[in-house]
Amino acid sequence: MTPALLIFDCDGVLADTERDGHRVAFNQMFDELSIPLHWSNDEYAALVSIGGGKERLASVLTPALREQLGLPEDEEVLKQEVARWHRVKTRRYTELVTAGALPGRPGVKRLIGEADRSGWTVAVCSTSARESVLAVLQHVIGPELATRVHIFAGDIVARKKPAPDIYLYALDSLGFGPHNAVVVEDSGIGCRAAVGAGLATVITVSAYTGGDDFTGAAMVLSDLGEPGAAATVLADPWGVQVGEYVDLGVLNKVLESRQG
Repeated sequence: MTPALLIFDCDGVLADTERDGHRVAFNQMFDELSIPLHWSNDEYAALVSIGGGKERLASVLTPALREQLGLPEDEEVLKQEVARWHRVKTRRYTELVTAGALPGRPGVKRLIGEADRSGWTVAVCSTSARESVLAVLQHVIGPELATRVHIFAGDIVARKKPAPDIYLYALDSLGFGPHNAVVVEDSGIGCRAAVGAGLATVITVSAYTGGDDFTGAAMVLSDLGEPGAAATVLADPWGVQVGEYVDLGVLNKVLESRQG
């Protein structure tokens, strides 16, 4: 089959970053800036349904918290303050990634390397800040291979997942139609975004997403698997029949099923 486009989400897909990465970095930022918040595991599990870190922060910036912090009512000033908080959080998160706190998920490095060697185009589409995505990508697959991966991240589109905009933007930028691209996602909102863009979608569930709705996905797996460490197939509505792990042969079967 003609080489195609392989797109990965970042958080929960390249590495299981939400619980032990982003949540920790948000809490470190709250401490650093003396903001009276601390997100427990359960609280953050609810917040991951909101696409984008700044959006998660804005959702908890209540009138009572604004008054406690002495923030004005002006929405533009509040937006700038949230952006400042998020820059500190991004720095903290990047430090965690650089320190090796967030190992890559099974099969990611192997599959990206195989795709790259076979002439596929590889991209990452994420609501996270570009600096955070690049740090994770370089840590998981190495800086050399990371230079050949296209990154679409952060505020590159106005509407974040579950809107399909970032996937549509990537398709348009890279010159691919939805019939010739596969997405690897981990969450319900990511699945809705990818399926909404008309893309064949493979789900590898992560720490917070096992109970999400993956309607429209081609298959749902524990992870991408490795030789000798098989992925667990949780759902296979398209009848792809993965086997031990996901490789380009499996992705071609997904595309054939999509096109058929």
